[in-house]
Amino acid sequence: MRYIFGLLLLSILFATTLSAQKCEAVRGKTTYSFWLHTPENNRESALQPIFVFLHGRSLCGNNLDKVKRYGVLYAMGRGQDVPGFVVAPQTQGAWNASKVMEVVDYVLKNYPQADESRIYICGMSLGGYGTMEVAGKFPDRVAAAVAICGGGTLSEASSLGQVPIWLIHGTADRSVPISESKKIYNAIRKSNPNAEIMFDEVKGGTHGSVEKFFHKSDIYHWMLEHRKAKS
Repeated sequence: MRYIFGLLLLSILFATTLSAQKCEAVRGKTTYSFWLHTPENNRESALQPIFVFLHGRSLCGNNLDKVKRYGVLYAMGRGQDVPGFVVAPQTQGAWNASKVMEVVDYVLKNYPQADESRIYICGMSLGGYGTMEVAGKFPDRVAAAVAICGGGTLSEASSLGQVPIWLIHGTADRSVPISESKKIYNAIRKSNPNAEIMFDEVKGGTHGSVEKFFHKSDIYHWMLEHRKAKS
């Protein structure tokens, strides 16, 4: 009984925290429905970065609430500070880079304080692949990307080499083997030896345990160090 009460209390606290952070569901405006966190200091004179979180296969579907179960929104609900706009779309299958950028463009169009020079993509598992897909298709727009326990398309190595990338993968991952991250890392290095790419192998890390990186400030601070030059 105490366990059930505890879970209920955590759910209430989580919902209250996200509500206080101005997190709203946006449906019917773009191909993907998505959660949108709007920063409190969203003055037009203070441009704010855009963080996009791409979820894994287990959260696919039409129930947008599922997207809160792990990742950036979940971390925010537990106290992690993520400055700027946070976008968390939901897909029914494999991620489509153009549809992800459609969501980003919606934010840029409707919120003048959103900064087009600081668009950051991060994701886990299927979302890790999606992150690399978006960065590979739009290297001119993505300022930095963090892909956790995912992989990438080797043929896009050249374009991916134009984007600062941080790969994170557990050595004990049984769902997506660490070799997937190693392959795309090596392909990018081969295509561009000077590419700004990091690869952290988490010793003993499982497919689920590496989710902890969304609850730390390191990846957000690192992404914020990069921006695209405005055309």
